[in-house]
Amino acid sequence: KPMGKNRVLVKSGSEGKYVVDVDKSIDITKCTPTTRVALRSDTYTLHKLLPSKVDPLVSLMKVEKVPDSTYEMVGGLDKQIKEVKEVIELPIKHPEIFESLGIAQPKGVLLYGPPGTGKTLLARAVAHHTDCTFIRVSGSELVQKYIGEGSRMVRELFVMAREHAPSIIFMDEIDSIGGQRVEGESGGDSEVQRTMLELLNQLDGFEASTNIKVIMCTNRIDILDDALLRPGRIDRKIEFPNPNEDARVEILKIHSRKMNLMRGINLRKIAAQMNGASGAESKAVCTEAGMFALRERRQHVTQEDFEMAVAKVMHKDADKNMSLKQLFK
Repeated sequence: KPMGKNRVLVKSGSEGKYVVDVDKSIDITKCTPTTRVALRSDTYTLHKLLPSKVDPLVSLMKVEKVPDSTYEMVGGLDKQIKEVKEVIELPIKHPEIFESLGIAQPKGVLLYGPPGTGKTLLARAVAHHTDCTFIRVSGSELVQKYIGEGSRMVRELFVMAREHAPSIIFMDEIDSIGGQRVEGESGGDSEVQRTMLELLNQLDGFEASTNIKVIMCTNRIDILDDALLRPGRIDRKIEFPNPNEDARVEILKIHSRKMNLMRGINLRKIAAQMNGASGAESKAVCTEAGMFALRERRQHVTQEDFEMAVAKVMHKDADKNMSLKQLFK
């Protein structure tokens, strides 16, 4: 902590706190709270700024640039957007509302549903609209081969989140460490259990008012441990089903917005042919339609391109898929 022009207050382990001089080569404006520093053994002058104590693997999880995804890029999920805003965005932007009502702020939310339904996209959009530090970690990254490594990474993850608050910790594939516990597990499974127990400990150990929010994602909510899902740790569970026809039309409109389309293209007819398709498959149809136009060296995309793209993405008709020989002839 700066204490004037060339002096700072430092804490040196169990020895106590000292007001020390700062070496001329050090920029005092970089001496912020929680900065690790080195002192000379004889004069106790601060002569070096040390890197963060956080593991480099954990530091890499922090996304430096704010995600460019917005709510306008998420189609057909109006109900889910509203629920995530209530749990994540509202407490960060307007904590006074919760204080006036006398209720605790939500800590975390679980997004679950089939792959490609927009869970990760919505998490990135929330981080964009709240200007929070976005820390993305996959559950599989926390599964380490050495005993205690996974739980240590979880601890350091929350330490980094506190240092960069307000922050959002986005934990993808949480089922890889949050599965139900059974008796008689092998050594590898017991290490995964230790990692999950540390995660439960960290979720209990921080106050919701510290502006740290946790978003978890999974495709398999049925195998998650009940201790992880209880209120107080995960305050809301939001389902992301495959989009219906109206939602598919909306997604197709979003992803074809910048495409050079022929007049009279009927996106609703395209959406009707994609029964059961996910949001990711709807986006892939737009990309494939553009590729069909590209192969024929056209500057615009036609209705037929979209129909062939649906057949290719949905695997309905193998005859409509272009072979490599046709593509490169």
